[in-house]
Formats: sequence, structure tokens, C-alpha cells
Amino acid sequence: MSFNQRTIFCGELRAEHVGQTVTVNGWANKVRDLGGLLFVDVRDRSGVIQVIFPENTKAEIRSETVLSVTGEIRMRDESNRNANQPTGDVELAVTGFEILNQCGTLPFPVSDEKLMEKVNEELRVKHRYIDLRRPIMLKKLQLRAAAIKKIRNYMDDQGFTEVETPIITKSTPEGARDYLVPYRLEPGEFYALPQSPQQYKQLLMVGGLERYYQIAKCFRDESQRADRQPEFTQLDVEMSFVKQEDILGLIEGMTKSVVNELISEFDLGIEPLGEFPVLTHAESFRIYGNDKPDLRFGLEIFDAGAIVADSEFSVFKSTLEGGGFVRGIRYPGGAILSRKQITEFEDEAKRFGAKGMANFALIDASEDVEGSRLLENGMRIKGGISKFLSATEVSALVELSGAEVGDLLMFVADSWSVSCEALSRLRLRVGTECGLRDPKKMAFGFVVDFPLVEWNEDEKRWDPSHHPFTSPKAEDIGFLTTDTGRVRADCYDIVCNGYEWGSGSIRIHNPELQAQIFSLIGVSEEAQQERFGHILEAFKLGAPPHGGIATGIDRLVMLLMNEENIREVIAFPKMGNGYDPMMDAPSAVDDAQWAEMGLMKTPKK
Repeated sequence: MSFNQRTIFCGELRAEHVGQTVTVNGWANKVRDLGGLLFVDVRDRSGVIQVIFPENTKAEIRSETVLSVTGEIRMRDESNRNANQPTGDVELAVTGFEILNQCGTLPFPVSDEKLMEKVNEELRVKHRYIDLRRPIMLKKLQLRAAAIKKIRNYMDDQGFTEVETPIITKSTPEGARDYLVPYRLEPGEFYALPQSPQQYKQLLMVGGLERYYQIAKCFRDESQRADRQPEFTQLDVEMSFVKQEDILGLIEGMTKSVVNELISEFDLGIEPLGEFPVLTHAESFRIYGNDKPDLRFGLEIFDAGAIVADSEFSVFKSTLEGGGFVRGIRYPGGAILSRKQITEFEDEAKRFGAKGMANFALIDASEDVEGSRLLENGMRIKGGISKFLSATEVSALVELSGAEVGDLLMFVADSWSVSCEALSRLRLRVGTECGLRDPKKMAFGFVVDFPLVEWNEDEKRWDPSHHPFTSPKAEDIGFLTTDTGRVRADCYDIVCNGYEWGSGSIRIHNPELQAQIFSLIGVSEEAQQERFGHILEAFKLGAPPHGGIATGIDRLVMLLMNEENIREVIAFPKMGNGYDPMMDAPSAVDDAQWAEMGLMKTPKK
């Protein structure tokens, strides 16, 4: 089938093209039939142009019909110009057209973004090829492509070599379940899809490459959530003869360069990036309650234990006597919250493990509201635990928290881990309700000095906090056998707006130390040789000191577009359970394939 190919893109047409005859190809974005006069907005990847057909044109043109239109560009009547559209000053008067493909009933209205907000996400993913026609979806894919190009340019300029590593490889434990691929020639043996190129990039360092990077596909069969996908893309980096500060400096420089260029180029309205603060793992939990803090705002968690140790409020006293903690956060202006609203915060704390949430509000001394107390120091407090607190305790808590008149102070009395989890969640909710989580800011930072291992109470063993190739801090190696939980890892995360964006470490390059770590986490000598013999052997043959980092491409685009769901920035994503409704995958395979792979088909229960 022949047709007139475009001579110009729809979105490029301007007043300087008036009088020219052009051909555009695209989709009917909106169709308006005004009783004999047919208006169609034709859309392609560049934008939209208004097209006017001759009077009494008879044509079955519906939304999303594929068109080739030829005509003359002319100025619109001044009263009909659209200042909000780049092509809004001109229109195309049709002299000839061809319907290249009709469009049936759409599953959802592509041209109406307000209606799209109500469309079920799974329906959008099922018909992703329709969803991708929306300009906002095109922008996300273009932003993603530009980000990858800029990353490559930066890494190339820094002397790195891009190397592709295998997609089918050996199954090794790296923190999540593997996706397995049967090996047809030896039934019962399997490849695995890589959770990351971890061992390959370390072997590249043994190979003398010194500076490697890759835009790598990774696969993890793990619990799904809004910022995860079973297959994802990361920037993978490894360097030889480096220390932690070298890698942090590289990734900070790359991030600032790439993100600031994207902010400008795509007019994202985000403030240029500033400096990246560095927090230790312990500091991050003490101040923010987690290891991926949202640094766009303060509202730091404070420890009230020393102030309320002798409090008349028995919950505080008993918790502290039992070895627990009393910690709190400030809600600016929260004194006006209703009892119902405060109960919602209590329920939030309970949802994340806390037994409850104590609180009191600081109000103006002149407000003699029912249930409030005027203290001898001139402060007035109300609600919650206010009746149990002395003037001395209130003064100390106000000073510690930085509270002002009109604020609400909220407390959790529990174990360290529960207080961290509950208060970190409450802090984020307060930040959201107070408008402090500004979508026009991206606040990056580093978290360092993670514990090397964590005790697995169920399995009665140590598990690696990062992965088993992470080096302990040199000064902590002596504690591996005497005080294991004290050992810090020489690893680091880069965080942004409450998300982990990337993670990395200085690696072990000494075979004896690597074998010691494997033994510590319960990998027998036999299993070490079976699973990791190749890398242990490589470490005996001149392995240099090395380290690296990996950052999420999908997550970066998600943050730049101020999305909360990573599926929004992936062309063809899986749903939360790993299901692809468009391709209907995963799906059954026939009996012949089972037999060919030497596998036994288990009947469904």
C-alpha cells in the first residue's frame, strides 16, 4: 500500500510555514464534526497540528485513525489561536488525505489526560501500545533514552570501557531468588538470569580492565512493590585501585552532570542539584529512622529518653527500664489536628509495629481551651499525655525538638527497631501533609558504614547485609571472630527523596578473607568451591583492590518525572505480581517442551 510520506512533523509547523504545501502522517488525536465542517487534530511523536477538511467531506475518521494528510499551511483566525500549543497559530487546510488504518473501539481515551487518571493501571499495561501514544509517556521514554546517553558520555569521558556481560550464567546466592533457565543438553542443570553482573565485573578487574561500566539488565525474583520490577536496568560500575571516596566522587559528579542537564533540557522545573551529604548508617537511623532518608526536609527524630526517664507517664518509664527507647518527631502546626486526625497517626504507628503513639500540643498561653494546662514556665499544652508532664520536662522536650507554639509532638516508646520503623513512616507522612516533600527538589546523599552482617534469628546464622563479596572495614577485620556484629562493611548507598538509588562497596580481593566471609555466613568449604571456585581461584592470580557501585536507571527516571510507580517509566512493565497482561506471561508451555528440557510437569493443585 503506497501513501504520501510526511514532509514535516506535525509539531514543527509554525507561522513561517504559511503558504507551504506539506504532508503530515499521524493519528487522529481529536475529531470534531461541526455539521459539514470537519476538524481533526493530527498527532505524531513531535506534537499536534489542527487540520481542517473541505466542507462536506465524507470520511469515517474516528479517534486514533491513522492518516496521511496533504494541504496548505495557513494562519488561524486570531480568535481561534491556541497560545498553549506550540502549533496553535497555524492550521493545515486539507487538499488530499488517505486513511491508512481505521481504529476500532479504544480501551481507554488516549487524548484525554483527565479521564486517563481514572483508567485501571492493569488495563493500561495490557494495551501498552495504546498507552504509549500519550505525549507524557513519550516524554518519559525520551527522558530515559537521554539519561542513558548522557551517562554513557560521562563514563566514556572518565576513561571507562563499556563491556557486556552474559545474561545466562551460574546460579549463585545474591540476596533474592534466581530466575532459572533449563539446560536442554543436561536435564536437571540450569543457567540463571543475573541478579547483577557482580562476579563478572570483579573478574574484569582481575583481567586488568580497571574501569568498567555497563547499562545492564538484571533479574530478581523477589517481592514486588511500586519501586521494583522483576527485570530492571542499572548503571553498573567497577574500578581498580580505588577507595570509597573515589567511587563516591565519581558517582556524585556523574549524577550532577546528568541530572542537571536533563532538568534543563526537558524543562522539568526541578532545582539544580547541590552537594551530596554523607551520613553513616548509624546516623541515618538515629536521625531519620531508616537508611534511605528523604533529605528534602528536616524534622529529625529526637531521643527523649533522658528527659522522661522519671516521667509520671508509666509507659515511658517502663519502656526505658526495660531497655527500650522513647523517641519523637515534631509536626509543625499540628496543634490544630482533630482527635480523628491524631488517631490516624496512631494507627499508622501501630501498622508498623508500635504499641501506640503518645502526643501533646504546644499552644498559645492565652488560649484557655478545655483540657489544656498552663504551666508555671508560661507554656500551655493540651491533649494526649499533657497531664503527665512537668514544666521541666515540657521545656526540655520543646528545646530538644525545636518545637514552637502551634506544634504537635508525637512519641513512640518501644524497641530501637520499632521506633525507627514507626517514626520514619510518621516523619514521611508529616512531610507530605506539611508540603515539605517538594516535587521540585531532588535531594541526593550517601549512607556509609553499614554493618557487614546481620544475625538471622530464624536460621541461627549471620547473613550479609550487602552481598558476600563486600569487604569489611580494614580497621574492623580483627572483630570478625570476636565481635562479629560490630564489623562495618566498606559499602555505601546513594539515596534520593526517600529511595535507595544505588548501592556499592569496596570488594574483597584477598582469597583467604573471601573464604573467611563465606564460612562466616554458613557456606561450607565444599559449597564455596562448587559455587564460587572460579572467583576464589581468580583472587589467587593477582587480583587488584577494587570496588564499584550500581544505580537504577528506571528509578532515576521515576524520580525525575515525580512518579511513585516505577512501571510508569518502563516501556513494557510487569504488574506487581510479575504478570505481563499484554503478552499473558508467564504462560504454560506444551508437553513437548517439558520433555525436551528433561523436566517433569507437576499437576496444578
